Amino acid sequence: MTLEILTSDALSPVRHGFFTRKGGASSGVFGGLNCGQGSSDQDEIVTINRKRVADAMHVEFDHLVTVHQVHSPKVEIIKAPLTERPKADAMVTNVPGIALGILTADCQPVLFSEPDAGVIGGAHAGWRGALDGVLEETIEAMVRLGAKRGRINAVIGPSISQPAYEVGPDFLDEFIAEDTENTRFFAQGKDDRYQFDLPGFGLHLLRRAGIGNASWTGHCTYSDAERFYSYRRATHAKEADYGRLISAIRL
Repeated sequence: MTLEILTSDALSPVRHGFFTRKGGASSGVFGGLNCGQGSSDQDEIVTINRKRVADAMHVEFDHLVTVHQVHSPKVEIIKAPLTERPKADAMVTNVPGIALGILTADCQPVLFSEPDAGVIGGAHAGWRGALDGVLEETIEAMVRLGAKRGRINAVIGPSISQPAYEVGPDFLDEFIAEDTENTRFFAQGKDDRYQFDLPGFGLHLLRRAGIGNASWTGHCTYSDAERFYSYRRATHAKEADYGRLISAIRL
């Protein structure tokens, strides 16, 4: 099966892709293109999957760079392929031939492009990282590399959508403590439950940061099991583990 790669005109002409799970070598609960080195999938199979992604991005295998994601606002500036994976949740570079890879399974993969300056970025933005500023920090790091803020385009890839993201009152309280207007990203659910709009919150943060354009591809990871991995769906199904999607961008 061939790879399925979602793209956005907003990031062109920079090569990029939000890869679905189609076209991979993994089986079982990981069936498809599992690129998560932190999963319990076989290491050699994950390597095969990541090599397919590197080939699709037209880079050498070691030039597909990923970090050890920890739901933080930390950004790494990538100047060369990494020998070890630092703990971070975003990367930026101005070096051609390096593909920045972001791993997700419900959280937001956000790809950034400023082609005039030759600067790109990628961020893993779950609710914690987004609330703590990972998107704004990624933009700031791009600006330090020479990007013009108003020319940066950002696209949020497949993420869990609001109807599938049920949370409790303590979760809502964290967002209200940050900004009372954050209530706009919550809808009333059953009993004391709420439904959180993660992509809506991400778009709000990106637009507030003053970049040129921000959009979401509109794909929900939870509701489309054939194309996407989902941590929450795997948890509800009581599966032992789950695969990780990869999104990548390169100059």
